[in-house]
Amino acid sequence: MLMVGTAPSSRSSMTGWAAVLAVTMGIFSIVTTEILPIGLLTSIGSGFAVSDGTAGLTMALPGYLAAVAAPAVTVATARIDRRLMLCACMFLLASANFVAAAAPGYWAMLLSRVLVGIVIGGFWSIGAGLADRLVPGPSTRRATVVIFSAVPLGSVLGVPLGTLIGDLAGWRASFTVMGVLSTAVLVALAVLLPPLPAEHVTRLAVLRGMTRNAGTRFALLATFLIVMAHFGAYTYVTPFLERVTHVSSGMITVFLLTYGVAGILGNFLCGTAVARHPYAAFGLAGALIAFATLAFPVLGRWDAGAVALLIVWGVGYGAVPVCSQALFVRAAPHAPEAASVLFTASFQATLSTGALAGGFVVDHTSPSTIMLLAGATASVMTMTVLSRSARQRESSVKRP
Repeated sequence: MLMVGTAPSSRSSMTGWAAVLAVTMGIFSIVTTEILPIGLLTSIGSGFAVSDGTAGLTMALPGYLAAVAAPAVTVATARIDRRLMLCACMFLLASANFVAAAAPGYWAMLLSRVLVGIVIGGFWSIGAGLADRLVPGPSTRRATVVIFSAVPLGSVLGVPLGTLIGDLAGWRASFTVMGVLSTAVLVALAVLLPPLPAEHVTRLAVLRGMTRNAGTRFALLATFLIVMAHFGAYTYVTPFLERVTHVSSGMITVFLLTYGVAGILGNFLCGTAVARHPYAAFGLAGALIAFATLAFPVLGRWDAGAVALLIVWGVGYGAVPVCSQALFVRAAPHAPEAASVLFTASFQATLSTGALAGGFVVDHTSPSTIMLLAGATASVMTMTVLSRSARQRESSVKRP
């Protein structure tokens, strides 16, 4: 992965912040495109005459490809200008969205999702570490926060708005709009980013070495369990709301928006706690998800109950990416960029596995069953993390 350097002194602060916003919009476009099928799953399945579980492949494919692309693109493009790589990724994203919008068959839809996966791995492996090459040193931390704010915003704004567009004009219109947005971001990146020649690279040997670290292995285990639980259930929350809660298609957007706003709250609350108590914060996030998913088959049958549980669920999941990445960085403080690559690859691979496994369960049982299985998995994660948190406290007390 690119190791960040010092921002050129000749580059004005205003121009640098414009470049930061362009990168932020790129990540927003990627996040929204990746999870957009969650709100459109039933419509996409109906459009191609496939089951909800089969339609769930639109969520599974990008994550698997991103898990491979994150380290592969990092190494393969080590000597290529970073601006060129970001623009190439955004061109692929625009193409993927337009292919999805015009897909004559489900095979074309899946092809578009393959392209999305490559973009996720490539763009993240480059864009996430560019802050201090775009703005002066004192502004680097703030710029990094702005860039990463695109992740919750994609859930809060992107998916509900995409779902609303799909309700009004059809699911293909949502992908068309994302194609237009991606094209606009491509132009912004080409105009606003300075030349960014590659500097240093995180090699595969560093990533392999990290997997031998006990802290990294624990981060992988905890992330696997909670991401598996979340995406196994949340990918199919729309079918649950439609079939069990009997929410109208127009109100689905409101429900998802409520969840998204809760997610931003969870992200903010976690940011203040994870630095001091990373394991306790992660365990609490898992407990909230476990409670919400286990209660959904019972309380989620009514609108008020479903909304309340989505709020709890959103607060819990809003903390998950922050907590997970914190554990990876904590395990390898000497190689934060490599930790970020491993976090991205593991997160995306598990996201896809959860969506795929959830689709199998939904097709062969019911949306309620997947909620219960997700709750059980999240409960195991919670007990595992809180147990480690207790051991950490005991060790700190025993130290002289």
